[in-house]
Amino acid sequence: MGKLFGTDGARGIAGSELTPELAVQIGRASAAVLAGKTQHRPRFIIGKDTRISGDMLEAALCAGLCSMGADVELLGVIPTPAVAYLVRKYGADAGVVISASHNPVEFNGIKLFGGEGYKLPDEVEEEIESHVLDGCSRLKYAVGNDVGTVRRLDCAAADYVDYLAKAIDADLSGLHIAVDCANGAASETAHALFEKLGASCVFVGDAPDGTNINRECGSTHIDRLAQLVREKGLDCGVAFDGDADRCLAVDETGAEIDGDKILAILGGAMKQSGKLAQDTVVVTVMSNMGFLEYLKENGMNSAVTAVGDRYVLEEMRDKGYALGGEQSGHVILLEHATTGDGQLTAGMLLKTLAQKGGAMSELNHVYEKFPQVMVNVHASNEQKSRYRDDEYIAGFIESQQQSLMGQGRVLVRVSGTEPLIRVMVEGRDAQAIALSAERIAKKLEERLA
Repeated sequence: MGKLFGTDGARGIAGSELTPELAVQIGRASAAVLAGKTQHRPRFIIGKDTRISGDMLEAALCAGLCSMGADVELLGVIPTPAVAYLVRKYGADAGVVISASHNPVEFNGIKLFGGEGYKLPDEVEEEIESHVLDGCSRLKYAVGNDVGTVRRLDCAAADYVDYLAKAIDADLSGLHIAVDCANGAASETAHALFEKLGASCVFVGDAPDGTNINRECGSTHIDRLAQLVREKGLDCGVAFDGDADRCLAVDETGAEIDGDKILAILGGAMKQSGKLAQDTVVVTVMSNMGFLEYLKENGMNSAVTAVGDRYVLEEMRDKGYALGGEQSGHVILLEHATTGDGQLTAGMLLKTLAQKGGAMSELNHVYEKFPQVMVNVHASNEQKSRYRDDEYIAGFIESQQQSLMGQGRVLVRVSGTEPLIRVMVEGRDAQAIALSAERIAKKLEERLA
């Protein structure tokens, strides 16, 4: 990835790192690059989550886009996967999402989708980035009648909900569930969707005020949902993140159902119905070893990629696979969507429960997870760079891998969206992996200080 666009768009603290000036330049550069590729006046749609900084960045993006002659249609607050769908439905040249997903409110981001609903290829992002880093000095402003226009679309949320309901195609009238919208974008769509599907719902995290997105709610704080499900005796609960492109769930006992478990449940159902292309599920290096063993034991294959839904999607498109995702809850159902979609995932999970009958805990016991320990080490960009070049650290990590005696694994990776180095150790012996993770984190802190 370049200096501006990480694994999931440009992201930073709104107002200091992701400034209005930067948003204007991203708008100008995006319009110029895409106009050159489409050979006509480009048309953009823009959606956003509920962050207080969203209006500021939206206005700046609009100014940049219109200054280059692009027309803009504003969708308002809407999930990221809605933009990926609606850019195709509305025939726009590109879609923009203003969101920092699961991050706290002070962060925000700008993510671009091409006209086919997929994230822009690396080479296109790099071309846009080169203009931004050059201060857009080579770009000329539109004047007179060539200046772009802005209009609002009031039908976006309803169009997206209709699409989801048709894709899920389920009767959930017998289910009593909790839905946590993370005080984010799902607050605009989840009520209508689950009402269409017939489920009886208790909603939480559906009162955004601009500052409470992801705050003690949503998929990053699943404990609140678990408590609610237990207290009210519900069948299960589903939780989204701020932009609703990921979903986690809990069963009726409050036990978590992470992305791996959701993929296992959906993969098994799709294989049974003949819809799991090549009997393969695309996973990442973070996927639990218990999940991988389950796939093998049940006649399914795993294709493993680097962490990041863009890499999962690339593998799916390249090889023609239908299902893939991440432990974090990004699940891609390529028959229906071009990106991870939390509400689509939730609907398909609930559909599987309704069709099979019984309790969600029975589905949750699809396999036994290997113990897994995750430790985050704070690291600046400079420290991340030093980590990559430090042979001593590499050797120390390898020694910890060897100490697990083939009964586990170590994965240390740099976060593409946060100032962190993530240490993950997994294995059969919970005490051994905890000790190993602690040793690696301590060594990282010592070497990078």
